[in-house]
Amino acid sequence: MTETSDSSAASATPARPTHLADEPAVDRFIADHETALVEFYTDGCGICASMEPVLGNVARQLDVAVGLVNPRDDPPLVDRFEVRSVPLFVLFVGGEPVARRAEGFIPGDDLTAWVEAHRY
Repeated sequence: MTETSDSSAASATPARPTHLADEPAVDRFIADHETALVEFYTDGCGICASMEPVLGNVARQLDVAVGLVNPRDDPPLVDRFEVRSVPLFVLFVGGEPVARRAEGFIPGDDLTAWVEAHRY
């Protein structure tokens, strides 16, 4: 997995989740992809960690860019996206947040259906 805080993220959809270092990296990631799913997580969150392979499958199945960010050290991210619990999933289309979910573990089929329902 790649941790990025620069603009090296290509507009091609990564085959697996991309680790994003901070708010500027999140902004670039969202801007670089027509559809982007971002998971806000914290270290030590078992549910968050268990979502990573699910997110990789969703990324490959739907050709959607998936980013992971730990907002713990970036309070503006917490405020901006109203992170009250993790994992929090925010779906962006055209650079705008169109849907969000914070329900704990989400099975792959449910997450795929949720993304498909909101990406168009």
